[in-house]
Amino acid sequence: MARVKGALNAKKRHKKVLKLARGYNGARSKQYRVAKQSVMKAMAYSFAGRKQTKREYRALWITRINAAARKFDISYSQLMHGLKTANVTINRKMLAELAVSDEAAFAKLVETAKAAL
Repeated sequence: MARVKGALNAKKRHKKVLKLARGYNGARSKQYRVAKQSVMKAMAYSFAGRKQTKREYRALWITRINAAARKFDISYSQLMHGLKTANVTINRKMLAELAVSDEAAFAKLVETAKAAL
């Protein structure tokens, strides 16, 4: 049986990694061995970053809701408890959007929450 050499597949693999490492400084973008380590680390950071982005947005929404709720003399936790008691199902993203853009609608939700408490 004929011998199979891995040069073609190795070259494809190296090109793929070096393409991902474009824009890195020095050896990180030129040498396969160093580029592979950098790309692996970058992939790990990007995976974690996608999770952190979701956390940061939720924290931002909660901050905005709390700031808007305190204008109506109610805390964030009381507002959320009141809405849950009143069976109002609205997510924090939309609640924060209402707090920023439509203060009248947010005021009605606050009144609903206060009535349910």
